Amino acid sequence: MKEISAKEVESRLDSGEQLNLIDVREVEEVQEVSIPGIVNIPLRLLEFRMHELDKNKPYIMVCRSSARSSRATQFLEEYGYDVTNMVGGMLVWEGKVD
Repeated sequence: MKEISAKEVESRLDSGEQLNLIDVREVEEVQEVSIPGIVNIPLRLLEFRMHELDKNKPYIMVCRSSARSSRATQFLEEYGYDVTNMVGGMLVWEGKVD
């Protein structure tokens, strides 16, 4: 499984790079704090909504601590998606938030 640090995601966003970020936390968690522009697809709904994702685009999966995003990354990899897990999740995120 590919992994990326929260610091690297923050740095890439700060430099203006457009990243495809998917937050697999529950809606209530995302409403409390989230990375600006992130798309919320709760883990429990991922198998029903993965058709919304483009297999030709890379995605970075995010959750609270990186446990759920790790499961999401493994799941989507099995279906041929280009996915990377953000290690540490929102617990270690120091960048901008909504």
